[in-house]
Amino acid sequence: MTIDWSHFTPWASLVGGILLGLASALFILVNGRILGISGILGGLLTLRRSDAGWRAAFMLGMLAAPATLAWVVPSDLLSAPRIEAGYVLVLIAGLLVGFGTRLGSGCTSGHGVCGLSRLSPRSLVATGSFMAAGFAMVYVMRHLF
Repeated sequence: MTIDWSHFTPWASLVGGILLGLASALFILVNGRILGISGILGGLLTLRRSDAGWRAAFMLGMLAAPATLAWVVPSDLLSAPRIEAGYVLVLIAGLLVGFGTRLGSGCTSGHGVCGLSRLSPRSLVATGSFMAAGFAMVYVMRHLF
């Protein structure tokens, strides 16, 4: 096994993880809610007016963040992600992820970041399942195809 040193970003990953942890902690302290993206988006799609404002602001912030980064950081320091799949495959993958988050009662951010920090047994099982499925898929794609 070799490490792709040009794409190995431990410091950026560490900073991102710290920011995500802080955002999750602040979100639960300020709002009393779990910072799970699927729950926030799912609540927005049910059209309850009482909390639609903060949910919409959160989702707009997620959409605006990459554009803001591209505006602030010089373009020679950023590289666009390369997705080696067509639009149909990406659409199918997105639908499967959405189905999986409903089936698992949450997404990786909700279970992995927020649930594990609250010592939730359900989140421990869910996160273990996510990781095992990811490991298995990498093995299949790299060694069997």
